[in-house]
Amino acid sequence: MIRTQRLAAGVCALLATLAAGLAFPAAAEAGEPTGGANAKVDLVLDVSGSMRTRDIDGGTRMAAAKQAFNEVLDATPEDVQLGIRTLGADYAGNDRQTGCKDTAQLYPVSTLDRTEAKTAVATLSPTGWTPIGPALLKAADDLADGDGSKRIVLITDGEDTCAPLDPCEVAREIAAKGIGMTIDTLGLVPSTKLNKQLSCIAEATGGTYTSVEHTDELTDKVNQLVDRAADPVVTPVATEGATQCTDAPTLKSGLYTDREEFGQQRWYKVDVDPGKELRASVSVAADRAVNPSYGVLLRAVTVHGREIVRGESAGNGRTDVISTGLRYPKAESDADDAPAETVCLQVTNSFSPASGVKTTPGMPLELTVDVVDAPSKASDVASFGLGRGWWLLGVLVLVGFVAGLLWGWLSRWRVAVWRTN
Repeated sequence: MIRTQRLAAGVCALLATLAAGLAFPAAAEAGEPTGGANAKVDLVLDVSGSMRTRDIDGGTRMAAAKQAFNEVLDATPEDVQLGIRTLGADYAGNDRQTGCKDTAQLYPVSTLDRTEAKTAVATLSPTGWTPIGPALLKAADDLADGDGSKRIVLITDGEDTCAPLDPCEVAREIAAKGIGMTIDTLGLVPSTKLNKQLSCIAEATGGTYTSVEHTDELTDKVNQLVDRAADPVVTPVATEGATQCTDAPTLKSGLYTDREEFGQQRWYKVDVDPGKELRASVSVAADRAVNPSYGVLLRAVTVHGREIVRGESAGNGRTDVISTGLRYPKAESDADDAPAETVCLQVTNSFSPASGVKTTPGMPLELTVDVVDAPSKASDVASFGLGRGWWLLGVLVLVGFVAGLLWGWLSRWRVAVWRTN
């Protein structure tokens, strides 16, 4: 009986979920997919002295990387422009200043000539330092031109040796430029310190970190990342919110990215015509260590400062991203030439940095703005923000309640019959 009751509860929960899905209509896709022929990938390979170590499938780390690169070059899609950058490949001396400049473009980001690229890779020999930070800055320059998908894939077996230029801070600076560049990292050594650094680099740009210990794993992962660059993506448009509504940029429907410092307010404006509905959502990512207990507030306000509607969300440190959203339907007007209403969107966060954490650049902020046709009755949306789906949800809750009562009565009746017999 317990199992049957759990099944009934599960069915009720599923129905409620479906109702919620119907209650929140999907917003129109913001932005246009980009990628395809414009996709660019820069493979950044560590060629420092430690790559001579023999601990990958009986061979050196450098040999594993070369084999993986050859297979990746054979499998690279025709519509992906690929380049190869090295770090630590040329300077074998002990001068730190010189060693930390040792990064070079081995093969330019362009339409791939497989024979030429393989020949260039074959000449590599483990040599010097590990200037990850400088190499990432140069790789970002390699991919600077164009609007398509841009991906840096970093393969290394050790931490950066060129502090105080922290590669994690470099990654945040690259992300702060708003150019839609992703950094994926692959570590060839299972090291806690290396894992932490590479994870931080990847998270700062929305990339991935993977620890690999075998040649086939390295090949498969790099192939996967190169193929992913060719997939159509929606590239956010970089914008800069203001400190007050009067100076805020006016946004059209689309996907936008910005930076918001700890405890800062950012303002944006959206024009909403009569009979239209504004749907907005915001996500703020904690790309560095923050104190627990934080929140994000998104408010829709008139130009005179009156709050129309708000969305808010709180967190406790268990997630890296916190999101919220709101909806505002503008009622129809009898006048054909009724002007649009300017709505001010305010984004506020209550993040606070952990001890010793830098507060600049600000944390990544992603804002979605969509102005669509409003429901036939604007008041529908006021039903706890559930729109017309509120009625369906109410019916399902009532049906579930009645079904529960009937199920309980039938269960008691069956027990009574069993005792009688």
